[in-house]
Amino acid sequence: MEYGSDHAEYYDRVFRSRGKSFEGEARELANIVKDRAPEAASLLDVACGTGAHLETFAQIFEHVEGVELSPDMREVAARRLPGVPLHPGDMRDFDLGRTFDAVTCMGNAVGELGSYDELVEAVGSMAAHLAPGGVLVVEPWYFPENFLDGHVGGHTLAEDGLVISRMTHSRREGDKSRLEVRFRVADSAGFKEFSEVLYSSLFTCDQYLEAFAKAGCRAEFRPAFKLADGRPNSPGLFVGVREEGPGDGLR
Repeated sequence: MEYGSDHAEYYDRVFRSRGKSFEGEARELANIVKDRAPEAASLLDVACGTGAHLETFAQIFEHVEGVELSPDMREVAARRLPGVPLHPGDMRDFDLGRTFDAVTCMGNAVGELGSYDELVEAVGSMAAHLAPGGVLVVEPWYFPENFLDGHVGGHTLAEDGLVISRMTHSRREGDKSRLEVRFRVADSAGFKEFSEVLYSSLFTCDQYLEAFAKAGCRAEFRPAFKLADGRPNSPGLFVGVREEGPGDGLR
């Protein structure tokens, strides 16, 4: 799934208005990394989106880079982060030719992979960009047992001269979820409406842990970040540390 230009334009402000703190999450992620790799100095953010996490990572780590499939999201990130390398790439098979002390993949992006085999490929690609002892943090989409079939959501953001209404409907389709998001925007130019449909795989917790193990990472599952009203932002976080040994990835 590639977010279009309309969604990219409003993405940050809508999520911030819902209580999401990109800065707070990035600082907590940095603490998770440095608890396991105190000397970590470089970080790669996969599916970096608009660069909202990377903006804070760049204040903490000596060197940061991003990978993003959507050109519209990448364009927003480039305006925010001049001088930070932002690579076009698919998480299943990207190759930057170097390793990092940490790799992150947030925003439930891995859920948009179509199958367990693709999950294994993506986690393997991310782990291959880790130095031995490096830390991989992945935020999953919901598991089969905690996905709410038929869930509806709504949120309205009102600022000076701008109102954004965001409505969602989710349903289960086999081993996947279908999330339809509809926006209506009002500003000085009038009204604009657009929608997107995201299909995400309902991988199990064990499937994620198996993918980490196949990639040579010891992994654990920890509690999720929360929005300002206390609601969890996802099922949790998978945190893996790359084992040292032969075939230490890219150089």
